[in-house]
Amino acid sequence: METGGRVRTERRLAAILAADVAGYSRLIGADEEGTLGRLRSIRAKVIDPIIAEHRGRLVKTTGDGLLVEFGSVVDALRCAIEVQQGMAVRNSGIALAQRVEFRIGINVGDVVVEDGDIFGDGVNVAARLEALAEPGGICVSARVQEDTAAGSTSPSTIWATRTSRTSFDQCGSIGFASAGWGLIRHLSKLRLRSHYL
Repeated sequence: METGGRVRTERRLAAILAADVAGYSRLIGADEEGTLGRLRSIRAKVIDPIIAEHRGRLVKTTGDGLLVEFGSVVDALRCAIEVQQGMAVRNSGIALAQRVEFRIGINVGDVVVEDGDIFGDGVNVAARLEALAEPGGICVSARVQEDTAAGSTSPSTIWATRTSRTSFDQCGSIGFASAGWGLIRHLSKLRLRSHYL
């Protein structure tokens, strides 16, 4: 916002969800029109309604990715979990090479708001976490894990995640789910990681 030649910067604390499609270039290369059609359908039927239900604001899309801002970290995490659960149902019965799978990163941090877009370290960390997530998985910052565990009505269940080499991750990653959200039965299906960045 400009005031007398100066740009006024608005800052706020936000929960940021960054997501992208794993293997997007491969999917587009194999079937461009089909992939774009599936993505439009997924946005309309799965992602956009879940974002709205959890009071998120879609900041922007980037072809295969999206950036969403939430006022509550709990809403951001619940949204991510429901998106991944919805995608798992949608992908059941589809050949692995044709599946549209999202990687999601969530961070809580200070953001700079300008013309409806958000910038800053909080956004950058969410994007780095998204890159660390497995296809169909969620990777969260330690701050997200701490904030959601503290706000839960029941204790969190914490377990170590495994890397593709089946050894425990050496960078302090942990997964978690709150029993209060009824997620314990879904642990084997969700791949959730937390990183200290």
